[in-house]
Amino acid sequence: MVNAAQMIELILGRTGFGLLLVLASFGVSGCSDKNGENETESGPISEPRQLDYELVETMPHDATAFTQGLLWHDGFLYESTGGYGRSTLRKVEPKTGKVLQVRNLPRNAFGEGLVLKDDFLYQLEWKNGEGFIYGRENLQLAGRFKYMGEGWGLAWDGKHFIVSDGTFYLRFFDPTTFQVVKAVRVRDHQGDVDKLNELEFVDGKVYANCWYSKKILVIDPQTGVVEGTVDLEKLKGSSLPDPDAVLNGIAYDAKTKLFYVTGKRWPHMYAIRIKK
Repeated sequence: MVNAAQMIELILGRTGFGLLLVLASFGVSGCSDKNGENETESGPISEPRQLDYELVETMPHDATAFTQGLLWHDGFLYESTGGYGRSTLRKVEPKTGKVLQVRNLPRNAFGEGLVLKDDFLYQLEWKNGEGFIYGRENLQLAGRFKYMGEGWGLAWDGKHFIVSDGTFYLRFFDPTTFQVVKAVRVRDHQGDVDKLNELEFVDGKVYANCWYSKKILVIDPQTGVVEGTVDLEKLKGSSLPDPDAVLNGIAYDAKTKLFYVTGKRWPHMYAIRIKK
């Protein structure tokens, strides 16, 4: 007999999708829910290192923005926001939080992860299985792409799009066909880690938000092992009585080595330096 995780692996190997149906059947949910399988082929998984950080700057952020995706490029932030009838793609001035350009999504689309590749912005949609491609300079729609399953977070590792879908898998998509090339199961010393959300690829590692958590996970994309965590509990979030107004949004400036983080409907954006 196979367990839940093994069953999912079998389905992924045959089809590259179908996670949601299987997860619903086995009831896997929540960042802290573990199945106890804490070993890889190379042996037991060590407890992730707790990484310290330095708060460098606090900046204003649109408190109405339901942040789903965030990236830094050439001195500006690009942000994907969610919500039916109010999803957008934005170019933002970091120091002031001013929205310099905005593109509204169709009313039936729920914006999710965002990444830059070859001067084009790729934006995921939550449930429709269709993403959007925009020219970076003018945010004009340049095309669309189809993919299987839900879209949550999105990152680019130089070869593949890395997609999270709320499960404990990261899926790697071919950038031309948008077909699943492989899927990596994410685990720490206690077992599977799910609810993976917004993603950023930095120096060979995947940095991931975890839905309903104020921790950033540092994941080895080859093994899926969570190697480190950054606890951002001290950062002030939204004052709204909204359970969904959680930490979500990771952008990285390779020149300054600063991470820019915020959350859904947070009034502030934070520049932090993670101490390795």
